[in-house]
Amino acid sequence: MTQTAHPKRADTAASASPRGGLAARVSLGRLFQPMPMEFLLISFSALLLTVFGLVMVLSATSATTTKGPLDEVLKQGVFAVIGIPLMFLVSRLPVSLIKRLAWVGLVLGLCLQLLVFTPLGIEDMGNRNWIKIAGYTMQPSEFLKLALAIWVAFVLLRKQTRLNTWHQVFIPVVPVSALAIGTVVAGNDLGTAMVMVLIVLGCLFFSGVRLRLFILPLLLGAVAVFGYAFTSDNRMKRILAAFNPEDCDIANECYQATHGMWGMASGGVFGVGLGNSQEKYGWLPAAANDYIFAIVGEELGLIGCVLVLGLFTAFAVGAFHIIRKTDDPFIRVAAGGITLWIVGQALFNIGVVIRIFPVMGVPLPFMSQGGTALLSVLLACGVLLAFARTIPASGAAAEAGAKRAQRTPRRAPARTGSITG
Repeated sequence: MTQTAHPKRADTAASASPRGGLAARVSLGRLFQPMPMEFLLISFSALLLTVFGLVMVLSATSATTTKGPLDEVLKQGVFAVIGIPLMFLVSRLPVSLIKRLAWVGLVLGLCLQLLVFTPLGIEDMGNRNWIKIAGYTMQPSEFLKLALAIWVAFVLLRKQTRLNTWHQVFIPVVPVSALAIGTVVAGNDLGTAMVMVLIVLGCLFFSGVRLRLFILPLLLGAVAVFGYAFTSDNRMKRILAAFNPEDCDIANECYQATHGMWGMASGGVFGVGLGNSQEKYGWLPAAANDYIFAIVGEELGLIGCVLVLGLFTAFAVGAFHIIRKTDDPFIRVAAGGITLWIVGQALFNIGVVIRIFPVMGVPLPFMSQGGTALLSVLLACGVLLAFARTIPASGAAAEAGAKRAQRTPRRAPARTGSITG
């Protein structure tokens, strides 16, 4: 005689079948899967630099603000509160979706940048690279940097097998990149344009393009920069002042650079104390923006400067580990462009403060006052974190995660089918 199992009992048995138990263990394994070292280095360094930047913005603006000591830092804090969750949200995006957004991001970035030439545009000290919408000021070129890095990586991915000839490398990368950079140059923002050139060159380098193909774009870029500099007497004075500081006019073109160096020198090893800067009392222009590293050196001394450099070094180590470990050419090229943008811009900014480079007007990533700059760099970190998730964890960490999943008690599978008697 054959008895059919009770329907309810059969449903219970199916839910406890080996296949169901395997699915539960896989989900639990994902829950306990450790984050790669690259993810931790990038996320922690970005968070610490952002918090450090908020503290320094509060210190740098408290002396000159007319609306209350917390007004400026609260504005910056709003962008930090928005940008940090967005960073982790972007880190959950699949790489395939980031690839599909390449063209959309570039077109939107260009459209935003072109708005600076409309009545919405704002000009400040000869530069026209800001727009004001609904009472909020933003700098579209900051978002254009991220869009350009992802777009160049996507295009070079499509041409991966044809990068041995110059026309396959340069078309459409060079013309479109020149258009994007040209919109920034048209607003007289040479510093941002140089950072964007660095992004494009970084993407080309990490794509595996032969080095001899860099000669022509480097020569053209150098000619364009020098030609653009020679058209402005103010730019030429700033460039010459960087290489001949003894003969420059402290009251005019060397005023900002000189006070930045005075602030760094007065800090010594331990600094004059947080909040005790003298240069921020109207002596140092852009103390909370381009010259915030000078305030760090004055108030926190050599120790504070080394801490900032150490955090940027940790960020760079995590990013370059992604470039080295990934097998995806898109990830390698995009991560290379973003890394050179953030690390290169930080070196430019610090080099300006210590008078290695002429004044270029580029902010210190994560730390300088400016909501758009902070938001764009946090979004770029989110893209890097999304790339880091594709890197397998180290052997020891992966083994620890597997052991955690195996400790979960398993239910014995119930018998299904018929009972013969």
